[in-house]
Amino acid sequence: MANPLVFSIHDLGGRSGQNLEIRRQAPAPEGFGLELIGIPVGSAIDLDVKFEGAGDGVWVTGDAQFQLVGSCSRCLIELDYDDETSFEEFFYFSAPEGEEEPALVTEEAIDITEVLRDQVLVDLPFQPLCKPDCLGLCPTCGVNLNENPDHHHDAETDPRWDMLKSWQESH
Repeated sequence: MANPLVFSIHDLGGRSGQNLEIRRQAPAPEGFGLELIGIPVGSAIDLDVKFEGAGDGVWVTGDAQFQLVGSCSRCLIELDYDDETSFEEFFYFSAPEGEEEPALVTEEAIDITEVLRDQVLVDLPFQPLCKPDCLGLCPTCGVNLNENPDHHHDAETDPRWDMLKSWQESH
């Protein structure tokens, strides 16, 4: 198969109760991430996928391990760590009535790309952090407050008071 996220289930034979387990490493396709964090395109995804024949289709369960790369949403420091997710989906041999866009077995093959992508995206942190108590950046000058927690600025006055300040200094 040209796409490593497509699995042949020919050996499963389409029989209920038959199992097939496949371990494989696949390069990550595009779209496995959010704006601040995701799986880099082409990086390795280690897959352990189990296929179980179940009457009118195949029950697919699996685990995936991968590397996430991104930025902390508070301090913008680079993030790079290993993560994992589990996924499951029922793939029908033919579309059942009333089912909107069911996952289908196509020519004795199952493409897990969408199932895996959906699960990875659901599991990604919406606001990734370098640590739970990240202090972020100074809103005035952009200094990383994790590296300089005592950083501060003199209290700024409202510019509308400048006239009174100059009057006070002259008297």
